[in-house]
Amino acid sequence: MVKYISVEKIIEFNLLALNLIKVKKADSPKVLSGKKILDVAKNCEKLNGDLFDKAVILLKGLVQAHAFASGNRRTAFIAVKYFLVINSKKIGVKDNPENARVLLGIREEYYSNKEIKEWIKNGKIKEFKR
Repeated sequence: MVKYISVEKIIEFNLLALNLIKVKKADSPKVLSGKKILDVAKNCEKLNGDLFDKAVILLKGLVQAHAFASGNRRTAFIAVKYFLVINSKKIGVKDNPENARVLLGIREEYYSNKEIKEWIKNGKIKEFKR
């Protein structure tokens, strides 16, 4: 049985992301849309697919929903990592600041779901170029 992340846990991860990974002084742990977070969580649950397909929906959804004032991409990454761990899977992506570029590419819809799934599973993805 698949274990899912609650909206409250995702909000906790936003606070954690902003405390652990400082980027800007103006970073603010403020929820802009609880409904968007809930919608992403529901889409993850409803998806017919494996855990990595669900992880793609969670990552892409949180990155693109922009439900927080700051740290959307950082929060999404932590949430996906947690989602996989609680379901006994490993994320193939290393904790590396260079991944911020990939997350930017996900936000800008540069990557397909298939490419994002490969990245989550094996840490491999083409370089993001504008």
